Amino acid sequence: MNRAADVAVAGAALVVASPLLALAALAVKLTTPGPALYRQVRVGIGGADFELLKLRTMVVGAETQGAGFAVNRGDARITAVGRVLRRLSLDELPQLWNVVRGDMSIVGPRPTLRYQVERYTPRQMRRLEVRPGITGWAQIHGRAALPWDERIELDVWYVEHRSPLVDLEILARTPLALFGGTYKGATGGWER
Repeated sequence: MNRAADVAVAGAALVVASPLLALAALAVKLTTPGPALYRQVRVGIGGADFELLKLRTMVVGAETQGAGFAVNRGDARITAVGRVLRRLSLDELPQLWNVVRGDMSIVGPRPTLRYQVERYTPRQMRRLEVRPGITGWAQIHGRAALPWDERIELDVWYVEHRSPLVDLEILARTPLALFGGTYKGATGGWER
C-alpha cells in the first residue's frame, strides 16, 4: 500500500511541479555551463546503490574541489541559482522520478553516500531497512543544521517507529521545516 501511495503522490506531484521544474532547469542551464540535472550514486534500501537525481546547484566537478562531497554553509561552489534552489529545496524535485522508479519513497531517511554508509555502526545500519525518502523525521527536526550522528539517530528512530500516522506527521510538518522552522518535539513546538 505504501508503494502504491508513493507512486500516486510522486506521479501527481511531477505533473503539478513540471512547469516549476522546467523553469528551474532552464535557470540552471542559462546561468552556468553544464547539465541542468546532477546524478549521484547513493545508497538505498538493503544497501543497494541507485542513481539519485537533483537539479545541479553547484559548479560542474564540485566534488573534486574544496570540501569534496561535503557542502559547507556559504560554500563558494554553490551557484547563485543553486542557492535559491537549495533554500527552497527545489533542487530535490527530480527525486520524484526516483520515487516513481522505486529507488526512493516520499518519506524515509535521506539517502547517503557509500563512504558514509561504510562508517555506520550496526545500529545506524538500520537506516537501510527502509527506502530512503525525499523528506523524513530528521528533516522536520533540523535538517542539515543537526550534527551528523543526531540526524542518523533520528532516522533510526523513524525506522523503529514508522507508521502511516508518523508519515502523515512528517508530511504535515515538512513545509514548515522547509521555510525556516524547526520542530522541537510535542511540547516544544516550532522554533524559527
